[in-house]
Amino acid sequence: MKKKIAVIGCGFSGLSAAAYAAKEGNEVHVFEKHDQPGGRARQFTTKNGYVFDMGPSWYWMPDIIENFFADFGFHSSDFYELISLNPQFEMIFSDAKIAVPENYEELKKTVESIETGAALQLDRFMKSAKYKYQVGMQEFVNKPCYSWLEFASPKIATSALKLDLLTNFRKYVSKYFKNRKLRALMEFPVIFLGASPKNIPALYSLMNYGGYVLGTKYPTGGFYSLVLAMKKVAEKQGVQFHFNHSVEKIHIENDRAVSLLINGKLLEFDSIIASSDYHHTESLLDTKYKNYDDDYWKNKTFAPSSLIFYLGINERIPNLTHHTLFFENDLDEHIDCIYGEKKWPEKPLFYACCPSKTDAGTAPENCENLFLLMPVATGIHDDESVREHYLKEMLERIKKHTGIKNLYEKIEYKKSYCVSDFTADYNAYGGNAYGLANTLNQTAVLKPKIRNKKVQNLFYTGQLTVPGPGVPPAIISGKIAANEVNKLKI
Repeated sequence: MKKKIAVIGCGFSGLSAAAYAAKEGNEVHVFEKHDQPGGRARQFTTKNGYVFDMGPSWYWMPDIIENFFADFGFHSSDFYELISLNPQFEMIFSDAKIAVPENYEELKKTVESIETGAALQLDRFMKSAKYKYQVGMQEFVNKPCYSWLEFASPKIATSALKLDLLTNFRKYVSKYFKNRKLRALMEFPVIFLGASPKNIPALYSLMNYGGYVLGTKYPTGGFYSLVLAMKKVAEKQGVQFHFNHSVEKIHIENDRAVSLLINGKLLEFDSIIASSDYHHTESLLDTKYKNYDDDYWKNKTFAPSSLIFYLGINERIPNLTHHTLFFENDLDEHIDCIYGEKKWPEKPLFYACCPSKTDAGTAPENCENLFLLMPVATGIHDDESVREHYLKEMLERIKKHTGIKNLYEKIEYKKSYCVSDFTADYNAYGGNAYGLANTLNQTAVLKPKIRNKKVQNLFYTGQLTVPGPGVPPAIISGKIAANEVNKLKI
């Protein structure tokens, strides 16, 4: 018997869950508080012609994204073109820079020029990373994670040691590379998994393979093109979208979710998938039906929040690539401000994305679209004066790197986004930007459960449950949740 299913939230996990649930013939309705799909990956256009992706900008693990389209008989190329970036990105240090080339053989030459023997070590590192990627992204991440017994397959069992779950990422990288710049290059991808490389399992070297070897892409029209493509796929399965619809309450009867209060109206459903922030979703339940109390969330390690600036620059910026990482300062000092002292960093690292270098449609002619992101601690105070202080520091470092003068004066559009905005717009716990950190004690079965333990037809999906933060994991999370709902009997 087909079900009437509600999906709360229209980010990547919600879009994925809706599409997979509807594919089985269910009637699926998606409710989104904003006026457009995408969640953190929304997009906005300014009156003077700038087009800004609000969130994700790294198109990594393209095969995982392609798998989503393939499950519905499509290809990503049916919706947008993927441009391979060359260089993939630049990493700026106080005394040098590393440009990561599109071609892996060229990357080997680059690392060898920095450290003798590093090319061979990179091959060894990536061979192991490829194995982790194949096992991790095909076997490990597709489990609902109710029990460790799900991982008792012969393939996972024989792969246990090779997955390096018990080795920390920093120690693992140091076995291969001695040069501090190469270590930073290898450690960078795990920063947004939500913890220091000292606390992230070496399993996540799979991200280095998913990025550096498979390549860094850019979808024409911006990351929002992926959002719109997934929405079209969902609509072709019959999914109905309802924007400007806020879910205010989940009603339970006889241990089943029976209805949602949405914009003051009560609507009945057979099952519910919540792609909204996990903690917020549980605030919509009576206390006795929550999976976790407030103490549980207080004791969790969250990935960072972010200070973001969307800037329209009325002049071209020389010597700046599509993706640039500014790592002139010490990584551990910045990380300690996020996870240790929980304060604003004195010597921050940051990331600059300039999509107008690749896509002329993101900025007016002879102008630049500049997106700046600095990872910060969750829960900190973020008034306008603090934001402005860091904007000027970041622009000063861009000016030093590019040689452009008076960059601040060339801003013709400016919008900032930080902790309080993540809380207001996404009900994000502590204003987090990326969900829970992928530390060892917050991995797989140890993450918040994808199913409510007391309400049999309520499921959760997204970056606060399995498999974790990031766009490809969010898409997988939606598929897992939908599969579990599809198994349910009414």
